[in-house]
Amino acid sequence: MLNAQDVHQLLYCVLQSAPLPVTLSYQFLLKLLKPVEKPLSYAGVMLYTSQQNSTMASEIDHDDEGLPLLRSPHSGLIVESQQEHKSRWWSIRVMYLTMFLSSVGFSIVVTSIWPYLQKIDPSADTSFLGWVIASYSLGQMVASPLFGLWSNHRPRREPLVVSISILIAASCFYAYVHVPASHNKYYMLSARALVGFGSGNVAVVRSYVAGATSLSERTSAMANISAFQALGFILGPAIQAIFTLIGEVGVTFKAIDLQVNMYTAPSLMGALLGVVNIVLIFVIFREHRVDDHGRHLASINYDSEGMALTNDNEEPVDQIAVVSSNFLFFIILFIFAIFETISTPLTMDMYAWSRTQAVFYNGIILASIGVESIIVFIAVKIISKKTGERILLLGGLATIWVGFFILLPWGNRYPSIQWRDIQNTTNHNSTFLVSSLSTSGNQTVEPTGCPATQSWCFYTPIVHLAQYITSDILIGLGYPVCSVMCYTLYSKIIGPKPQGVYMGWITAAGSAARTLGPVFVSEIYTHLGPRWTFGMICGIVASSILHLLVVYKRLIAFSVRYGKIQQ
Repeated sequence: MLNAQDVHQLLYCVLQSAPLPVTLSYQFLLKLLKPVEKPLSYAGVMLYTSQQNSTMASEIDHDDEGLPLLRSPHSGLIVESQQEHKSRWWSIRVMYLTMFLSSVGFSIVVTSIWPYLQKIDPSADTSFLGWVIASYSLGQMVASPLFGLWSNHRPRREPLVVSISILIAASCFYAYVHVPASHNKYYMLSARALVGFGSGNVAVVRSYVAGATSLSERTSAMANISAFQALGFILGPAIQAIFTLIGEVGVTFKAIDLQVNMYTAPSLMGALLGVVNIVLIFVIFREHRVDDHGRHLASINYDSEGMALTNDNEEPVDQIAVVSSNFLFFIILFIFAIFETISTPLTMDMYAWSRTQAVFYNGIILASIGVESIIVFIAVKIISKKTGERILLLGGLATIWVGFFILLPWGNRYPSIQWRDIQNTTNHNSTFLVSSLSTSGNQTVEPTGCPATQSWCFYTPIVHLAQYITSDILIGLGYPVCSVMCYTLYSKIIGPKPQGVYMGWITAAGSAARTLGPVFVSEIYTHLGPRWTFGMICGIVASSILHLLVVYKRLIAFSVRYGKIQQ
């Protein structure tokens, strides 16, 4: 006697040439056989029969949105209509854009924060710079679990629109931090914290994409998210570099007390892009959720008829793998936050660049790293199919270690000393230097070089420009690999369970890293110099490599762990 699967295969052959009345009888036959899966529409049948595929029982491995995922690899039934496929991937693309805007919100001013801070509040030092940069991540760390929890129980459009609205308001606030007569540095600190809070929607974005893609699609989709994030890092510094043409004075609109210059124009542009993002969310974005096979599920965020049910939620997630993934992601973001924070002060100290030069040249360098990262993301989508995510994560960490090792100072050439804050004092037969705050406010030439108040400037060799650029290339290669592989592994470890809160926690871990990283590097770099800074980072990366080797076998997909899909 024929079973349901035999009839499915027979119908597939018959329907290739069957007239319309025969295809319409498909629903009736399925009801008689009472299959486990829910019957499909005529449109779904016709979509399936239109595909020229002779290997019906084998798994279809679509790794991106190029073609609809038509059927389950086990039952052979259609899992998605063309309309669902189109709506699902357009919604995912809107999430790509949201991720892009989130990264732009951080990177568009990152190279100019230090000179802008010095301009609006001369009392700010490099230690306070660390707190300003960290405030962004602190705000994101607080917001990510909240928005993630929100997205688990309500339509994702709600936390997305609210978070982007906060981002828009904070970007406008940043453009006005120079207006108050005093305490300007604290206003900048508050503005950046609010920008970070609005960027907490990263957890919503990643949880949506993880839940709206099958297991075979997820690595590619996560790579695309990271590519758009990298694109934001490219265009952010590049836009900032272009806006240096406006100059520090710029144009003032007295009616609204707004000064548009090289420091404020980028944040205003970020606010405008946020408005565009909200419009797209209302017009295009729709809720979708699929299991690891690609079958559409009833979303926890909305009610939908005709969706398949799943009992995967009954099986527990490997919490050791979850915690390990969060730890590794913390380390990855920690060291990259250090790299971002240190670039402008390091180049100003080592190469005697002015504020404008540091912003412009580092903008070009970071933009180039972003281009490199996008190439890496494209390559990762291909290479990961053959090697898997874990080995790529290990290789990425090793590459980052080499990048920071190269940054260690060596040789007998020392940086130029900035004497602005030093008063020469002679006492009897000895001459010594006494550190003192300059009281002169009539200087017309911007002082450059390594500040004499940093004692290590006198005995630490410079980091040669060739070292700096080589390190940039290696870190730009290793970081994107680690980022996308860690996120991909994490989403696969969680599996079909609601990922809003889980993604909130890993985003919070990354935000904590971005909070502590700038503070750490500002304190260590200011007091001990680049040798201690980069040496300690090498030790941190080495410890994360050892941890990865210990938990290597546990970092596998949920469906693979429970035997639902063969690895």
